[in-house]
Amino acid sequence: MLEQQAMKTDEKDTKENKYIVFRLLDEEYGVEVNQVRSIERMQRITRVPRTPRFVKGVINLRGVVTPVIDLKTRFGLGTEQYTDNTRIIIVAVDDMEVGLIVDAANDVIDIARDRVEAPPEVVGGIKANYLEGIAKLADRLLILLNLEKVLNAEELMQSNEMEN
Repeated sequence: MLEQQAMKTDEKDTKENKYIVFRLLDEEYGVEVNQVRSIERMQRITRVPRTPRFVKGVINLRGVVTPVIDLKTRFGLGTEQYTDNTRIIIVAVDDMEVGLIVDAANDVIDIARDRVEAPPEVVGGIKANYLEGIAKLADRLLILLNLEKVLNAEELMQSNEMEN
């Protein structure tokens, strides 16, 4: 009996993922919590020459120089002034740590895998290849990002070449 309960718990663990929920404009997005290192308040960013427009620069985060990307600019959603709610989410993908500027970081939620659908071709102006899927929750839709694609080093370099 105890063994069956342990198996059910294991099954449940593999059928749900935890996501950090954040906001860009009026849309809610999610990234897997295991990719997030920390959530920081907005701070002074040092601009780096000859970088794509969406790379805002670097910050010194506890002695580590970390590049910072404005996700709204990255996705072509325009730019807004930063507010007291603006946050930098520090994420790690493939041994690379990057800060993502977002309008607000709201909460952490569990999402069952069966609630995640493949993304349509374009969602809110964001190409589907940047998306892991769309989570249908009781009262809202959550756009789940594929950070490996968003932070694709090759693509970042190509856009850098285009803007120089």
